[in-house]
Amino acid sequence: MITPLPKAFSIYLDLVRFLAACLVYVYHSNQRWLIEPILPLAQHGHSAVIVFFVLSGYVIAYVTDTKERDWATYAASRLSRVYSVALPTIVLTLLLDSIGRQLLAAPYGYPFDWFSVRILGSLLMANEVWFISITSFSNVPYWSICYEVWYYVAFGLLTFLPRHKAWALVGLLALLLGPKVVLLAPVWALGVVLYRWRRLAEIAESTGWALLVGSVIGIALYLHFGIEKAAAAPLKALLGDHGFEQLAFSRWFIGDYVLAPLVMLHFAGMRRVAGRMEGLFLAVENPVRLLAAYTFTLYLLHQPLFLFWGAVLQGDNSGYGNWVLVTLLVAVCVAVVGTVTENRRRGLTRWIKSRLVATGSRLAGAR
Repeated sequence: MITPLPKAFSIYLDLVRFLAACLVYVYHSNQRWLIEPILPLAQHGHSAVIVFFVLSGYVIAYVTDTKERDWATYAASRLSRVYSVALPTIVLTLLLDSIGRQLLAAPYGYPFDWFSVRILGSLLMANEVWFISITSFSNVPYWSICYEVWYYVAFGLLTFLPRHKAWALVGLLALLLGPKVVLLAPVWALGVVLYRWRRLAEIAESTGWALLVGSVIGIALYLHFGIEKAAAAPLKALLGDHGFEQLAFSRWFIGDYVLAPLVMLHFAGMRRVAGRMEGLFLAVENPVRLLAAYTFTLYLLHQPLFLFWGAVLQGDNSGYGNWVLVTLLVAVCVAVVGTVTENRRRGLTRWIKSRLVATGSRLAGAR
């Protein structure tokens, strides 16, 4: 049964998506060679990724229920969505790093070797398999798409295959991917729960307001008291420094398991009461939709871009001016790249779907 997606709530989700990407940008660009003062809200980058994961699970559950209702449409849409930006990102990261390192080597404390391994790992989304962590050159944020793509795959298997075959394949996939990717799968799955849990979609308006206000307070307390790191301390003591670091971006999973339900309940509350703020959301719809259209490009390309422009300008880092100028140049580049990639992927989706359908037909004919 389809869970309604009110227009006001849809606008809000796009706004959250853009703001989360901005928080990740602030987190990564909060480097003293670029800006000496500490940037506001600069410590919440990982928490913003958790918001992305919950939001992604919700959106994927929604589109498979409403638009992408066969395997070819789903696969084509996911592939075009990811690779329309991932492919240019891999090429541009290598190019930007090559130039930037020659201009100013100091900020580039990132690996620049094993080119074929890093490129192939990035193409196959295999950078975070088991206890391997292959950084895509300077593009540290690339790790999350190497998690998310496999959640798309697992969800697609469970949606479009008979259940007994699907679970067997998902189990095999989990064995191939290893614990890091598996540990954050429940976070992504909460987005699916948010969409599919009928009772949560039918709450009273008073309950919606309670969830909205309570979740905001809960998230604020989570961030204020640094629960992310505090919750990880016992795990670090248990595993030791080396074992803890082997979990890479999943090492904060205990705190993530606290934050993700808060995010899910926040979305549940806002979904119920967004209609009360419809006028406000409709007033900002156009700029929000425009900005959200470039969110994926911003997320995947921001680190190579700000490193490059910082190396080019080599400006005064004592104030905010240098950071603001670099940020403006990053925004211009994101707009240009996003216009020719992310926002022109419909043709790519149609082409991939036609290839998948043709391949499926050939296989069926051979059988």
